[in-house]
Amino acid sequence: MFFINLPVGAMALAGCLMFLPRVPTRIRGFDFFGFAMLSLGVGALQLMLDRGAEVDWFSAAEIWIELALSITGFWVFIVHMVTARDPFLNPEIFRDRNFATGLIFIFIIGVILLASLALLPPMLSNIFGYPTITTGLVMAPRGVGTMISMIVVGRLVRTVDPRALVLTGLALTSFSLHMMTGFTPQMDSSLVIESGVIQGLGLGLVFVPLSTVAFSTLDPRFRTDATSLFSLVRNIGSSIGISIVTLVLTRNIQINHSELSQHITALNPVLKQVLPSAAAGDPASLSIIDRLVNQQAMMISYNDDFRLMMMVTLCAMPLVLLMRRPQARVASAPAAHMD
Repeated sequence: MFFINLPVGAMALAGCLMFLPRVPTRIRGFDFFGFAMLSLGVGALQLMLDRGAEVDWFSAAEIWIELALSITGFWVFIVHMVTARDPFLNPEIFRDRNFATGLIFIFIIGVILLASLALLPPMLSNIFGYPTITTGLVMAPRGVGTMISMIVVGRLVRTVDPRALVLTGLALTSFSLHMMTGFTPQMDSSLVIESGVIQGLGLGLVFVPLSTVAFSTLDPRFRTDATSLFSLVRNIGSSIGISIVTLVLTRNIQINHSELSQHITALNPVLKQVLPSAAAGDPASLSIIDRLVNQQAMMISYNDDFRLMMMVTLCAMPLVLLMRRPQARVASAPAAHMD
């Protein structure tokens, strides 16, 4: 799978070398201490998020240790960044309102983008019984939607207010997540494909305008550090988003299964009518009922996760008002690197 990215990466590198202008830069010293503290904070946070579900989160001492290390690393890094003469990240970056708001947006996009990608394959496999190839084919149109919107938005961003494009993209993303809250075990793949295309269009409309607005008012000397920070915040958002939706999914499956199973009793008239053998206590029939209850509990839990992400997206939309409209300087602003 990694070899698939190799020719694309080689073409991207060749394009950068051929077309990106050379900009004179000032060579500065490397802040090893600041880098080490940031690495400690990010590394411990990532390890905590990856290991949390396996060790039942804060019931394990390991998670508390990793949380303490993460908080310590970030705290020392922030104090060092503010007080050091030449820190790893210049704190003046965060004084730019557009860039600071852009960090919040890209964090939320990271949560939505990879969290939904992490949910859909197991949902299609466990509930609908799709094999791996079919799951990939059903999710592929989502990428096509992103590609189309990013091609179109590259032209629109020159004439349309980028803030309006970001708002439109978030609205499309919210609508697609609303569509996902209507998933049922009885549906075919058409709704998954339609919602995926709309979400791809929405996220594609957000990426380029968001980076344009975020970098439009930033001092050019900060762009290299800001680009790295932009990608880092998005990746942290992705890790946190995946951990949150996975935790919510696991807990909700247990809760929904418990609530649904309360209605499966020998006195339930619907059960007697649909499957009398289950009402009579037949083990094979009860096993069938249990699988159905599990399926419904999982579907409700997935819908709850999609609803949660929709609410996060809707809450983020008013933040567009905090961003200033880019001026003529925006034409020279670079887009942030997107993996």
